[in-house]
Amino acid sequence: MKVILVNGSPHKRGCTYTALMEVAGTLNQQEVETEIFHVGIKPISGCTACLKCQETGRCNIDDTVNVFLDMAESADGFVFGTPVHYAAASGAITSFMDRAFYAQLGGLFAYKPAAAVVSCRRAGATATFDQINRYFTIANMPIVSSQYWNMVHGAKPEDVLQDLEGLQTMRTLGLNMTWLLRSIVAGRAAGIQLPELETPVRTNFIR
Repeated sequence: MKVILVNGSPHKRGCTYTALMEVAGTLNQQEVETEIFHVGIKPISGCTACLKCQETGRCNIDDTVNVFLDMAESADGFVFGTPVHYAAASGAITSFMDRAFYAQLGGLFAYKPAAAVVSCRRAGATATFDQINRYFTIANMPIVSSQYWNMVHGAKPEDVLQDLEGLQTMRTLGLNMTWLLRSIVAGRAAGIQLPELETPVRTNFIR
């Protein structure tokens, strides 16, 4: 089993990374393979609504989004982490997830567990947490919860390491992710099939 943890912070080893590594450490202890994917600091375009991805499963803007989508094929679960910027997710991970998820609506993310992790200095974490979770609920992904909302606090990594409740929440998240992944494997072995979905119906309420 493998989980990809996406770091949506411009800082490769900052507060968001510190939180993700706490999750990863627990996953590794449970013999789940992990990989950290850093979105990076290069400009990431927002979605241009060209719809080319609906033909190919990959974004027409060939950048780090497609690198991630190639990696995501072999992943069993995901954790998306972001710092709080103006009570919202970072601009980079917002553009990144907009394009990645639109390219794969009903595709490789479906029925793979996912979780959001949020890092903030003081406030805005719950709004950001809600924002990231919306991607999962439109992609048929089971959401992994913890004993509290998945957030840590601190202005620098050393501060996060003092957020004992936040770190415990990350470890519990890792345990819950492992449990759900194992449950899916056990269900598959027992012959439980994925739901047979209806053909999507799209309406815009305009006649």
